[in-house]
Amino acid sequence: MSESGILLISHGHFEKDFLEVIARDLAKEFDTGVDIEESYLDLSEFYDPTRRQYDANKLLAEIESSSSLHVLKKIGLFRVDLFIPILTYIFGQAIFKGNAGVASLYRLRNEQYGMEKDEILLLDRFKKVVIHEIGHTFGLIHCHIPTCVMRSSTYVEDIDQKSQNLCNKCRNEIGLQ
Repeated sequence: MSESGILLISHGHFEKDFLEVIARDLAKEFDTGVDIEESYLDLSEFYDPTRRQYDANKLLAEIESSSSLHVLKKIGLFRVDLFIPILTYIFGQAIFKGNAGVASLYRLRNEQYGMEKDEILLLDRFKKVVIHEIGHTFGLIHCHIPTCVMRSSTYVEDIDQKSQNLCNKCRNEIGLQ
């Protein structure tokens, strides 16, 4: 992997420790440096009032067009409900073989499903979504190995069932040991 690394761009309030754990595990998984940057984006222009959600495609285009010098990949981190036109909701989205992605923890929170708040599980789920989306930017498609982080996830239960790591097949595909 290149030394230029990955940039996590937080939009909205995220605890510093929360972001640092994600950065550490992302760096370990892709064997590259990861930096964290805070940013402000007026989300009102990305809001779809008929769906009461935020357009992930438009947010992704915004992240892609933002200038980040000396960065190989970047991912915008959000706390809002994301959608793309063909799906009810998504956890994240990335440009396949591109340089940008987005991820949101909105639908990853236990409280969303009437369950007790669990910050450890929330962090675990969000790490998996971020690693998954960065995997797409490196050209990885959805994997059929059940524990691989690149396995498709329609529901949070799907995220819970996989690991936060790429399987050997996916690692080899992008040149990692």
